[in-house]
Amino acid sequence: MDLNLLVALDALLEENSVAAAAERLHLSPPAMSRTLARIRKATGDDILVRTGRTMTPTPRALELRQETRELVRRAGAVLTPVTTLDPARLDRTFTLRCHDALVTALAPLLITAVARQAPLVSIRFLAEPSADVADLSRGHTDVEVGAAAPDRPEIAAEEVGSDRMVAVMRPDHPLAEGEITPARFAEAVHVTVSRRGHLSGPVDDALAGLGLRRHVCAALPTASAALDLAARIGAVTVVAEKVCRPVLTGLGLCARTLPFDLPPVPVVVAWHHRHDTDPAHAWLRARLVDALAVITADAPAGDPAPAPR
Repeated sequence: MDLNLLVALDALLEENSVAAAAERLHLSPPAMSRTLARIRKATGDDILVRTGRTMTPTPRALELRQETRELVRRAGAVLTPVTTLDPARLDRTFTLRCHDALVTALAPLLITAVARQAPLVSIRFLAEPSADVADLSRGHTDVEVGAAAPDRPEIAAEEVGSDRMVAVMRPDHPLAEGEITPARFAEAVHVTVSRRGHLSGPVDDALAGLGLRRHVCAALPTASAALDLAARIGAVTVVAEKVCRPVLTGLGLCARTLPFDLPPVPVVVAWHHRHDTDPAHAWLRARLVDALAVITADAPAGDPAPAPR
């Protein structure tokens, strides 16, 4: 039996596409089609069948999906030698994805720590896409930092801290001084952050529970853009306090505690299980977690964040 078929089967069952599986395994689509034919012969099942323009897994394929994924992961662990990593000699590029405000806070800390120990390592930061994508599974990104735990079983995750949402405005804004009541907050002009362009969200739900409604004049795709617009037109925006601190401080904005409760925003690091036994990847994750611990250290609104050690 050709055990390489397990790797191909895992890719096909995860992607439900011959073309996507071929891209993931660095094969041509015709080569992947021939491999699928061999898998069908070996299993006695069609595995994937065409439904219109898409491929649909058979019931047998759905039964095999989890078992195949685990077999490939265990085989990878067996065949990956345990080595002692020398960061000074590590020559590798890592790709990280997180939202724009976090990049501003994270990049200086992480790049400094990495350069100190592994001068040959490079880091690529990618922006969040407008829609959810499976780039960790496809190997397009090494680590992603977000606010939600992944729901795919092949993705590992660790919650490394949390942040809180605050109201941000110019120092000369009426809300910058005095008590911020829900009514005063709702009366202000607001800009909101939404990569999908939504004009309402948890803030509006909280206000609705108090019988209030605010006016959102614009939705911006990034926190940096929303903060910049708030600084220019004198509007109010609500952002995560700790990760946005470098941007809002640079723009001369001030942060105030919201007059209602919103749940804390978790900071979650996610990666594919295929990297669990990769010493270089584990080393990078440790540096990332250290940097995020500095960023998410507790500090009251308006106070400076702790300096990195």
